[in-house]
Amino acid sequence: MEMGRSPAVAVKKSLTPKAIIYQRFGGKVCYEVEEVQESTENGCPGLAIPQKGPSLYRCCLQLPEFSVVSGTFKKKKDAEQSAAKMALEKLGVHPTTDIPTVQEAWDDLVARLSYLFSNGFISSLHTPHPLSGHLRAALRREGHLNALIPVSVIAVYDTRLNTLCKYINPEVESNPLLVMSLILRAARLCVSVCTSEEQLSIKRQHPYPSEIIDSIVNQQSCLPESILIEAICIPYSVEKTIEPLALTVFSNGYYMDVIARELGVTDASKVLISRTIGKAASEMRLYFPAPMVYPMDPSSELHAKEAVQFEGSLNARASYISGQVIYGDAILASIGYTWKSTDLFHEDVSLRTYYRSFISKIPSGLYKMSREAILAADLPIAFTMRTNWRGSFPKELLYTFCRQHRLSEPVFSPISNPLESLVELPGSCNMLKVTESGKEESDGGGIAVADGVPVGSKQNFRCEVKVFSKFQELILQCSPKESFKKQSDAIQNAALKVLSWLNTYFKEPDMSLDELTSSGDVLDIQFYPRYFFKEFELCPSVHNVRQSIGTQGGRPSHSNSMNQIDDMAGGSMCLMKIEGPDSGLSPSHGCLACICYTISLVTEEEVMKEILESSEEFEFEIGTGAVIPHLEGVVTQMSVGQSAFFYMKLPPEELLLAAAGESARTLSLLSSKGCSLECCITLLRVMEPLEDRMEQALFSPPLSKQRVEHALQHIKESCATSLVDFGCGSGSLLDSLLNNPTSLETIVGVDISQKSLSRAAKILHSKLNTIADAVMPSTGIKSTMLYEGSITDFDSRLYGFDIGTCLEVIEHMEEDQACLFGDLVLSSFCPRILIVSTPNYEYNVILQRSTLQNQEDPDEEIQSQSCKFRNHDHKFEWTRKQFNSWATDVATRHNYSVEFSGVGGVADVEPGFASQIAVFRRGDESLKNVNLAHCYQVIWEWNSSTRSRSAF
Repeated sequence: MEMGRSPAVAVKKSLTPKAIIYQRFGGKVCYEVEEVQESTENGCPGLAIPQKGPSLYRCCLQLPEFSVVSGTFKKKKDAEQSAAKMALEKLGVHPTTDIPTVQEAWDDLVARLSYLFSNGFISSLHTPHPLSGHLRAALRREGHLNALIPVSVIAVYDTRLNTLCKYINPEVESNPLLVMSLILRAARLCVSVCTSEEQLSIKRQHPYPSEIIDSIVNQQSCLPESILIEAICIPYSVEKTIEPLALTVFSNGYYMDVIARELGVTDASKVLISRTIGKAASEMRLYFPAPMVYPMDPSSELHAKEAVQFEGSLNARASYISGQVIYGDAILASIGYTWKSTDLFHEDVSLRTYYRSFISKIPSGLYKMSREAILAADLPIAFTMRTNWRGSFPKELLYTFCRQHRLSEPVFSPISNPLESLVELPGSCNMLKVTESGKEESDGGGIAVADGVPVGSKQNFRCEVKVFSKFQELILQCSPKESFKKQSDAIQNAALKVLSWLNTYFKEPDMSLDELTSSGDVLDIQFYPRYFFKEFELCPSVHNVRQSIGTQGGRPSHSNSMNQIDDMAGGSMCLMKIEGPDSGLSPSHGCLACICYTISLVTEEEVMKEILESSEEFEFEIGTGAVIPHLEGVVTQMSVGQSAFFYMKLPPEELLLAAAGESARTLSLLSSKGCSLECCITLLRVMEPLEDRMEQALFSPPLSKQRVEHALQHIKESCATSLVDFGCGSGSLLDSLLNNPTSLETIVGVDISQKSLSRAAKILHSKLNTIADAVMPSTGIKSTMLYEGSITDFDSRLYGFDIGTCLEVIEHMEEDQACLFGDLVLSSFCPRILIVSTPNYEYNVILQRSTLQNQEDPDEEIQSQSCKFRNHDHKFEWTRKQFNSWATDVATRHNYSVEFSGVGGVADVEPGFASQIAVFRRGDESLKNVNLAHCYQVIWEWNSSTRSRSAF
């Protein structure tokens, strides 16, 4: 059995200057890199003419205490490393050495303590440092507490001290008492400070100069201000409830003394402090009492471990959310002094904040949070397509999970398998297939086929994932057998397997070792119990969550319109009522459903009601388990435009309070008799798997790219100098034109969507300027314009262009409008060549893995056919016969010839091309005079001489 990498090997390594700076200051550093243009001379005596030379880079590194500026370098990363090295030299740290030895760390620890209590440090208190405010407040304390700084404060708020303690003993990461023990030992070796072991505090050996003390004490010139701060009390006994707490602190006092009184200890030195909880910028921490009996002999940090065991009051919930050993009652608060300001920072912490921190330790909770749908969403069981997935991706979720639990970052190892078979992406109609032998054929039409079935590319990928502890002990590894067409899909699916298995454990942490092993085998996961249970030992005590008290299953009803549906999670029943006419458009497996929903907490007879969660537009893929079973079960019985409501059992209280805006009112309702959840839904729309999803899955290269390449070939052969793209969208064709040498000098795009045109303008403007700056431009484009307007309206500025294109546009119009466009473009715009593409409806039988109801007459009216349109906003899709008839008729009417082709598939093999294309050519080369008509609005324009741009 693999036992993981050696901790010694993992820790003992040389760090770059930037890594050391990050280790010391975390996110409190700022690198600003500026480009410096080097000048050269022409070499003529007496005539120095600056010329443009290669770019150099200089970096300014801003630290909380000072800043440095590097020299100039050819690479940005070299400038950043140089600035970091200069900063370390100023700090007295030598980046060329390895991680210090234990003795070196002890020496540095003693020196750092001496500096923190020196005149130099206290004189620079105008510069923000987390200890600055504590020192000021300590000097204002009265009596025997004057100038005493709690050891716990020093241990937490000076990054350098904390890092040195980790070098001496890595276990300080999870036990605050160990850090305090080490600092007390160092204080005894430091001649400039003295310790108060009884009070677990440190102070300066000799008083500060009177002028320094006066300047600090006199800073509080105005009357003291009282500050009310909301916090949370977390009792160590899991039998007691977590409750809100109000802290009143004064601007001229020491907030740690206030917390000490709330915890029932004599002074602030008896208060221990956890690391920050939540986001990197958060100041939320746990405050808890030191053990009543703490044999804190500074000569041995082992006593700190024993103190925890001796006390016997481990706070499982607080320890769980912080990742450290917490015991006794704890206070969760966001208050303290920071690097950013000398003033006291504070924010309110509510029950909602606590429970969100709690559920974010669970994979499903992380996903719920990423979707802002704590009650409605659930971790999907399958990763189908990137365009289907909503919320944080599995890889990102796994990284976050590991950070939350203080684990090393997961290691992803993609593996390329040239001849292995691809698998279907579960839960989707977008299937990737190859032959059983793994051999593939090409049909010559840009799509791989085996026995007439589209297949994937020849390079397939698997991905192995390993998760290690902070000390590089291997906890689990996932070695999936499935292969995927894309490396990214292999990575995401492997990450989701790990998340799904971890989620199973968190839902049922008391499952037997055999059950856990068996569930891992199903997902190709092997775990190592010794290290796994060590990392998650608190889970059984905090995740055996009780259900909230209340009547389960909603209220009975005798109405015939009320249906009962099974709870797929537990077999219980809920009541449902669907209202509104049946539109005939219902979601099916693989569809994206978009709903508007509200989930409320209600009591019997709706005496009281509280909205907990709502969304105006919420999308999820049917069949992937991305929402709770009740919700999906109801939605699949609805059609677009219908509304429904149903009642369901209460989920665990943690989820309810994480979603609730007003925790107090929610708790009051939960204490009432007969609580349940009411969910109201409206099905807004159903989106069949989009055409580009199917294309990317089934065609190589994607069908959209094949269409563009087909058009480019005609453009190159035509020697055209002007082109207009009707329905240009976000400018994919126009963008491609800039990547390929053609004879074009003018390109124009027309579309009705301002949003799409805005995206196109940004892409084209940036690329055109880059091309224009090049020594040898890759294109001869001189002018480009984007117009907003309908392609069924005529604008004389686009009359007589060499080429017009209209790729996959007409099917988004009503059929009569598409016919109007055909007549208008050939009779009024009169391009020399017009290229039109549109989906071949008959090819949908392959794309959707379905069959036509009437194989004998595939050209029968669309309503008699069972295949659905490829995109939810297609108004029609033509068969080959319908498309040929339309194109031939419109060409004949306006003296154009027409030829047919397509991409994806083969012309002579049923059902033809996936995208059918008509190329119209004008018969009469002479152009007529037309009346001026400017109905389009210029959104953006560019020309090579002025590079002007105007945007709507």
